[in-house]
This record gives sequence, structure tokens and C-alpha cells, in this order.
Amino acid sequence: MSQARRGYLYGLGAYTLWGFFPLYIRLLEPAGPIEILAHRVVWSVVFVALLLAVARNWGFLRELRHRPAKLAGIGLAAALIAVNWGTYIYGVNSERVVETALGYFINPLVVVLLGVAVLRERLRPGQWVALGIGGLAVAVLTVDYGRLPYLALTLAASFGGYSLVKKRLGLPAAEGMFIESAALTLPAIGYLGWLTWHSESSFGQVSAGHTALLMLAGAATATPLLMFAGAANRLPLTALGMLQYLAPILQLGFGVLVFHEPMPPARLAGFALVWLALVVFTVDGIRNVRRSRAALLAATPEPAAATAAR
Repeated sequence: MSQARRGYLYGLGAYTLWGFFPLYIRLLEPAGPIEILAHRVVWSVVFVALLLAVARNWGFLRELRHRPAKLAGIGLAAALIAVNWGTYIYGVNSERVVETALGYFINPLVVVLLGVAVLRERLRPGQWVALGIGGLAVAVLTVDYGRLPYLALTLAASFGGYSLVKKRLGLPAAEGMFIESAALTLPAIGYLGWLTWHSESSFGQVSAGHTALLMLAGAATATPLLMFAGAANRLPLTALGMLQYLAPILQLGFGVLVFHEPMPPARLAGFALVWLALVVFTVDGIRNVRRSRAALLAATPEPAAATAAR
């Protein structure tokens, strides 16, 4: 099997698993959003620690002890992913799966906006058009909801910020996830202990199946992330960018078709504008990659010409 085909399989697997997350989170009821988040943190540490133990890969911990700036960055990444996970779980449990899907649809636009605001990147005209359409979509959805779609915006901003920090840290997937989850472990264990002390914990109290599902939260969190890393290492950015829309498409389908959340005409119009913005954004990205490749080929001398030049 070629590396590209393997990359597509990893990417499809990662985004499909993320797309099915609403079904998994609903199965964790009656556990509340913060309890689910705490279990997700604790069992993620356990699962990734087992993977690292099998691989005997603990050397990165010694290196990080002498790099306080990187440790601070990991702390920021941990806080951002905790906000993202907690917001997503709350959205699913409060029957707002459609709004959470919107957050991941607009995430690519937020990442571009962060590139301008934080990295001082310059946008191409097509990217400005996509951002303008995305802003119009948020305005339409604000009118429809009667408020800002704050769950969607929080998800997009937190994951966009997390992606930016992760890009600067440059840690491999498993090692990065272990340290980020470890940074959140003490608060998570403290909260679970508080729930148990007050007899409000659902862990071990509902059924054996429910307890097993909570314990599997670590594997459910780490597996798609590791598959995503495998895809990112084998696929060009344009291919990965196209695959990322699979997860919110599945989430939107579950929200409307399985959980029967409303989709009035005004909300559908807002989503249509988001999709239009993504089409503009994607087409502009593909054209830019093709132009860059053409320019690179034009600047590279042919072998015969290079030999003659010698």
C-alpha cells in the first residue's frame, strides 16, 4: 500500500471517528459535561502513557524540564483544548449538535483570521472574500438564533488557537497529548474526587457498560488524534483540508436526522453561506498550490539544460 493511500485511510478514519462523537457522548449520560471532560482527561493520560511505555519513548520529558517557555506553551495548549472539549460536550448534551457542527465548519476561517491577527500573515483576495462571506453567515445565524452562536464561535476559536500553539510547539502527537492531558490531570482527579465525596459521581453507579464507556474515553480521544497525525505526515495540506469537512458533515447529519434538532430556513441559509465561504476558501487554496508548483517547475532547470550549463 502506498504512503498516500495509507494517509487517506488514516485521514478518513480520524474524521469519521470525530464525526461519530455526538453518538458516543450521548451514550455517556447521565454523566454531566464536566464529569465527562474529567474522565476524558484522566483516561487519555492512562491510554497514551501505555502507548509510550510500549514504545519506550520517555526521553522527551527530560528535554522539556529545561525548556520553561515550551512548558508554558503546553499549558496554554492544555487550557485551550480543555475549553474546546468542555464546550463540545456541553453542546452535545444540551441538544445543540447542529451548532457544534457549525463551529467546526467555520474553524478553517478562524485559523486564517488568527494567522492575520497573530502571525501577521497577508491574505490573498480569495481568502478575504471567504472571510467576508463567513462574517455574513455569522450575522444571519445571529438573527436566526436571537443571539451570537457562541458555542460555535467558542469551538472554532479554541481549536484554532490550539492549532496555532501546537504548530509553534512542534511536538509529536502522542507526546504532546500526554503532556497536555497530564497538565489537566490534577484538576480532573480533584473534580472526580469531589463528585464521589458528594455521592454525585455516575462512575460505577449506573451500569457496567456506562463505566466501561467512561474508561474508553481516553482511547476514543487519542485514537483519532494519532490517526490524524499519520495522515498529516503522508498527505499534502490541500488533501487534508478537504477531508476535514467530513467530521462536521457527519455531526450535522446526526443533529438533524438522528437527534431531530430544528433547521429552519434562516438557519439553513446561514449554513449555506458558511459552505459557500468554504468553497471559495478551498478553491483559492487549490489554485494557490497549483500556481506555486507551476512557479517552482518553471524555476527548476531541466536536466539537459543543467548538464549543458556544466
